[in-house]
Amino acid sequence: MTASKILLLIIDGVGDRPCEALGNKTPLQAASLPNLDTLAKTGICGIMDPVAAGIRAGSDTSHLSLLGYPPQQYYTGRGPLEAAGCGISMEPGMIGFRANYATVTEGLVSDRRAGRIEDTKEISRAVKEGVDLSKYGVTIEFEPGTGHRAALALKGKGLSADVTTNDPKKTGAAPLTIVPTKDTAEAKHTAEVCNEFARQAAGILENHPVNLDRIKAGKNPANAVLIRGAGEMGVYEPFEKKHELTGSVVAAAALIAGIGVSVGLERIPVLPTTPLSEQVNLVMSELDKKDFVLFNIKNADEYGHDGKAQEKKDFLEKIDEAIKPFLAREDLLIAVCGDHSTPCTIKEHSADPVPLIIHGDGVRVDTVEKYDEISCAAGGMCRICGGSLMAILLDLVDKTHKYGA
Repeated sequence: MTASKILLLIIDGVGDRPCEALGNKTPLQAASLPNLDTLAKTGICGIMDPVAAGIRAGSDTSHLSLLGYPPQQYYTGRGPLEAAGCGISMEPGMIGFRANYATVTEGLVSDRRAGRIEDTKEISRAVKEGVDLSKYGVTIEFEPGTGHRAALALKGKGLSADVTTNDPKKTGAAPLTIVPTKDTAEAKHTAEVCNEFARQAAGILENHPVNLDRIKAGKNPANAVLIRGAGEMGVYEPFEKKHELTGSVVAAAALIAGIGVSVGLERIPVLPTTPLSEQVNLVMSELDKKDFVLFNIKNADEYGHDGKAQEKKDFLEKIDEAIKPFLAREDLLIAVCGDHSTPCTIKEHSADPVPLIIHGDGVRVDTVEKYDEISCAAGGMCRICGGSLMAILLDLVDKTHKYGA
């Protein structure tokens, strides 16, 4: 047995449905993917339901499942995972939120992304240092994400994740008042805290030099913070203890990095603008030091959400070219899959299973020759659930323990 390392390569949103723009082929079927096809030819293939058949998995629940953490047991909401991915040290019991900067004009949201502002470090620091919730017995952590995104965490006694959002999710509407979703003192208290945070943040941002400069330049100011996805930080069994593997996560998406950090993987920072070749080099370097690397590549999912079939196909071809160095490693067990399907025809996650390859020493090579949704369905792995993937990979690197005598 030569495979001693595991690479879990997740192409975000890779699965699709036939697209008219591609001659009724999926982007995978239409793309030229010599390296992925080589992995398929020399590996074992199948299709996989990331959580379960018929479930439209989110990226959060699917990644937990694929890492061996049943979301039914571990998932407490996206907010705390996003916060962890933005660099906030999330402790059990803290309440985390996804956040984004927006432009509010005459009381109405005119731009939910504040002109797609790129650098929010300075204004985020001003919010973090300026908002004072001490009268509520609450402290905050607030960190920028990529672009207009950010994350908020609340720490204190008597808090709850049972609150709504202030995001109207459309322009031309006023920011919403956050209200409790349960009739508890904790939920009511937290809703009051969140509304006060939003009020103070808006006051700090209104006359901040960054926004005044943006207005002078004809750009939309980032003068409001919209928060959503409240969740209470849970307790995760450390990845190394659970699977007896050291590991790292390489992912430009804050959510995925946050999931990795939350379960105990070391985060290797990359940005959405980091070239794929550099990301692959980082993964290769981590594989020299660690037993396991989770490598998430995001953009195919975004093209699916935008309904851009040709662009999704083209990006899959870029991924294929970039991953060629992985094929030369004899010590590597490679699993290639998606976290969910994002068909261009519906511009949203679907419950369609994703194609799966497992390549490396010890696999029972089947007759599949291409990496796509239909070809892989005929593979030797048949159809599995994502919660089984880590157990299968661990068995192939001889890291499992016998069940029974």
